Amino acid sequence: MLKIFSTQLSGIFKYIADDEYSIEDAARLLAQSTVGDGHIFVCGLQEMQGIIYEATEGIEALPYFKALPDTKALNTLTSTDRVLLITRYHDDKEAIEIANSLYELQIPFVALSTIKDTAQAGLQDLADVHIDLKLKRGLVPTETGERMGFPSLLTALYAFHGISLTLKELLDELEE
Repeated sequence: MLKIFSTQLSGIFKYIADDEYSIEDAARLLAQSTVGDGHIFVCGLQEMQGIIYEATEGIEALPYFKALPDTKALNTLTSTDRVLLITRYHDDKEAIEIANSLYELQIPFVALSTIKDTAQAGLQDLADVHIDLKLKRGLVPTETGERMGFPSLLTALYAFHGISLTLKELLDELEE
């Protein structure tokens, strides 16, 4: 089972990595906040809260990343701030409420989520940059025909690290 899981996970990572333009666009958008003395607020919903800790307290945390304390704090953001919004699926109601608020406040943001149905509106339509995590179901089939092994946080962390590495590279170029 672990071999199947690893193979399937590698495929998901490849899909995310192949979307290098979106990762670069996300990093550029977030980098705008650092030029304007703003912050990058990270908002992870459900299990995606793990990314908040990685971004703000991880071994390679960048000083620009701040946890978004709660949705009431959205009104305190300024035009120099940016938001990284992460959730499991593109149609998450709480994430869409946050996205609509950010849109109304004219705060640019990046969203990470899986698009379950491309015909259905969601975060991908509201975000300035959206990265599809491509994880629609568990990766390992069971004997009963079900699927298990749904590494949503792992795939989001992979995308986050891609953005973070690219962001650091952009910021290093600006300092030169």
